[in-house]
Amino acid sequence: MTRRRPPTRRRPAARRGRVVGQRTRGKQAARIEGIGRLLMVVAGASVTVAAFQWLAAHRWVLVALTVLAGGAGAAWVHWRGQHAQWARVKEQGLRYQLSQLDALHHREFEYAVRDLMKRDGCHDAVQVGGRGDNGADVKATDPLGRRWVIQCKHRRAGWSGSAIGTPDLHVLNGTGRQLHGGDVIVLVTNGRFSSKCPPYAKSQRLHLVDRHLLGEWAAGSRPLWEILNRLPPPRKPTALS
Repeated sequence: MTRRRPPTRRRPAARRGRVVGQRTRGKQAARIEGIGRLLMVVAGASVTVAAFQWLAAHRWVLVALTVLAGGAGAAWVHWRGQHAQWARVKEQGLRYQLSQLDALHHREFEYAVRDLMKRDGCHDAVQVGGRGDNGADVKATDPLGRRWVIQCKHRRAGWSGSAIGTPDLHVLNGTGRQLHGGDVIVLVTNGRFSSKCPPYAKSQRLHLVDRHLLGEWAAGSRPLWEILNRLPPPRKPTALS
């Protein structure tokens, strides 16, 4: 017994026409796009060839452009060198009086500490204080390779303001080495510390810079590592040689 094959369903003629029309339009659009790209390439090549031919016929223009470019480059290099030189002179001559530091906003105080570290030779000194700083306001690397992590506490009233207590030291002690990788961990203030801070700082190898020590550092010319005691050994013994 022979089985009959089910009749094949055919799309309506109108639908087949729409499909064929869409394919045709798609191919036409692709051809037009391809022709447009080819024309752009040809036009660009023609312009390039014409420019080279014109320059070959007018070599003095190329020479003049080369001279101008060289002069501009030399002027930029000279300006960059002068700018760097004046920046070094400014940093080396930086001085702060305590009255100037007292008048600063607490964020400006952080930048002042950063600038003092730069003056002393920490060219990578950077202010990082702000929300989520994890106890670090300034970071720097001294010429002997030691990494400094500094927290700044500004008091508008100076020595008469509230004393810095051990809670701030606890935060700094928990983050200075573990999170920031510091070798020298310092808390700087234009005010004073409570009586419990020095023994705690000594036991945890932290360094305190109060108003008196800050005044000596900021108004003088000695770097902070020559003023502080009990610093860790240098990482780069030959860095200053």
